[in-house]
Amino acid sequence: MYSSLKFYGFFALNVLLVAFFGGIAQAADDATHDMPILFDSRERIAKPDLSGLVRLRFLTTVDFPPFNFIDQSGKLAGYHVDLVREICRLLDIEKKCEIQAVTFGELQSALQEGQGEAVVAGVAISPEMRQRFAFSRVFMTLPARFAANTRSLGSAATVKALAGKPVGVLAGTTHEAMFKAFFPKLEAKTFATRSEMLAALKKGTVPAVFSDGMQLSFWVSGADAANCCALLDGAYFSQRFLGEGLSIMNRKDDPALTQAIDHALLALSRNGRLNEIYLRYFPNGIF
Repeated sequence: MYSSLKFYGFFALNVLLVAFFGGIAQAADDATHDMPILFDSRERIAKPDLSGLVRLRFLTTVDFPPFNFIDQSGKLAGYHVDLVREICRLLDIEKKCEIQAVTFGELQSALQEGQGEAVVAGVAISPEMRQRFAFSRVFMTLPARFAANTRSLGSAATVKALAGKPVGVLAGTTHEAMFKAFFPKLEAKTFATRSEMLAALKKGTVPAVFSDGMQLSFWVSGADAANCCALLDGAYFSQRFLGEGLSIMNRKDDPALTQAIDHALLALSRNGRLNEIYLRYFPNGIF
């Protein structure tokens, strides 16, 4: 996932700032763009006793917009920052909560050395990482999506309409592998760079592309796309190719904290606040 962080660092931050401060992002309409519910509403996760907690320091980065970034006032902002505030408010420990930024490469060592108690920064979950750290429940999954040139496909802008047509994918990526596994009958047209792939989509050289849903959502809504394209219906998920999703990492010797975070995430999902935060940063939806 770190390669994705690098991409968002130079691409999504620019798009995000234009969207939020330049006005290109349109308001979400009703429940169309709601995020999938990842928690069982019937489940109960007890809130542990946190009275002995001295402080709860969340570690994050500044290069994963719209999750973590520095806003125009020079303050740390983003989806993760707002999520931390809601978690601390719900656990009644707001005065004990802090959030600070380090580089991505420092996150694990900073957590191990006690410079913080939890990490909220898009760290990929893997069997190896689970051996070293504890992870909360996943609160968001990042899907793959198709984006299509609406002028090329016209009213037949569906995945079925792509039969016999080349679909752009970025060479050597998990999305290329996922496309070939999920859609073996469709033709893949590989591109060396994302900019080349999106330029071909905009021009109509390829009628559609298959890539990261978040990146495509910002692009089709932005000025660079010039209203050429739209996301096709359907969000595609795969732990094998895309990982488990986003969660909060902490030390394995602090199970009470893991349970407290899970308790808060479940409550935020149930009361709708988790979805509200999502719509705040993804008004055009990624699902």
